[in-house]
Amino acid sequence: MHVPPATWYDRLSLAISRVAMLLIVVIVAVMFFEVLMRYAFARPTYWANELSLWLAGMVYLFAGLYAMQQRRHIRITALYDHVPRNVQRVFDLIAVLCIVGFTVGLVAGGWQSAEGSLMRWERFGTAWNPPIPATMKPLVLLVTTLICLQAISNFLVDFAKPKAPKPLRPEAD
Repeated sequence: MHVPPATWYDRLSLAISRVAMLLIVVIVAVMFFEVLMRYAFARPTYWANELSLWLAGMVYLFAGLYAMQQRRHIRITALYDHVPRNVQRVFDLIAVLCIVGFTVGLVAGGWQSAEGSLMRWERFGTAWNPPIPATMKPLVLLVTTLICLQAISNFLVDFAKPKAPKPLRPEAD
């Protein structure tokens, strides 16, 4: 189920997510290069694995934003689908408040570490020594905040909607 963008924030989330999806192509290219160098030329790289892990971490983070925009996050549908719309709205509000609380706690608790890593350009400590901590720590806080804003946007858009029909279950053969 593809959820079309309803707000400017949905469009922004989709644009960011689509750019992040391109990182998968870069990971595949880097891994192909590594395999080629290792097995065809017996000259393995010392940076390909770390670069692919770094990029995969970014993809993982941005996948959360995409999942939230598409409303593919975890929901206990066995309960949610069987209650009246007003109760669903209460559940949605509780979920958004939990997400906001988690985001505030994560940003407040992780700000100093992320800022310190970024300011001193903390590196990974390997032969290639990329600045993975310097980039990923702030990115975790940024993307978590974007996910929180998307959750709030979803709540505001979905609040006025009537109860969705229960999904059809395929019949057993």
